[in-house]
Amino acid sequence: MRRTIGAAALAATWCAPAPAPVVPLLASPFGIKVRLRSPHGIALTFDDGPHPRGTPAVLEALARANARATFFLVGEQVERRPSLAAEIAAAGHEIAIHGYRHTLLLRRTPWELSEDLARAADAIGAATGVEPTCYRPPYGAFSTAGLVLVHRRGWSPLLWSRWGRDWTRHATPAGIARRATRELSAGDVVLLHDADFYSSAGSWAKTAAALPSILDAARATGEPLVSASQST
Repeated sequence: MRRTIGAAALAATWCAPAPAPVVPLLASPFGIKVRLRSPHGIALTFDDGPHPRGTPAVLEALARANARATFFLVGEQVERRPSLAAEIAAAGHEIAIHGYRHTLLLRRTPWELSEDLARAADAIGAATGVEPTCYRPPYGAFSTAGLVLVHRRGWSPLLWSRWGRDWTRHATPAGIARRATRELSAGDVVLLHDADFYSSAGSWAKTAAALPSILDAARATGEPLVSASQST
């Protein structure tokens, strides 16, 4: 019985920060940001890239609107397309880290995760010439060990306050734009995806189609589009 209770307690401690994406009140006690620190600005963020089709489509839409965004890059995808990662940075967008492999942190030992973070930082840094300061875990789920390692590296753990749910099979451009901009206001961090490696096939195309409406809604707030590092 004692072993069972002890194992349950360890599991609870290990998983404690994981529900933060759906229970935002849990984020603050763990030092996880979900909004910008500044009372001004809105951050558009894109996960899972770079993608050979999705990333250029998003970059084009952002360029037309003269808008800045933050890209949470996956190391294994950067190694496949280093020039595309470099293009994101050259366009003036913020580079952030989404890990080397898109694997749930709760399934990884501290050693495995430490290796993953180091490998991601090396791959992304080599391709972009940037040392990122923001980290978002795959699926938005932190383990306690993951948070400790991220803080030790001096990175800011960041989730989001708005999302388009653009990774789902039944998402539509109109629905993505509506969810991402509902009650959009200063300080919001918006989660979107420019790749479909880890989600429904072709989801990036729906995001790209929704992006002009999202940009229009963000501009309508009167707030500037800023980098996610303003959450630190």
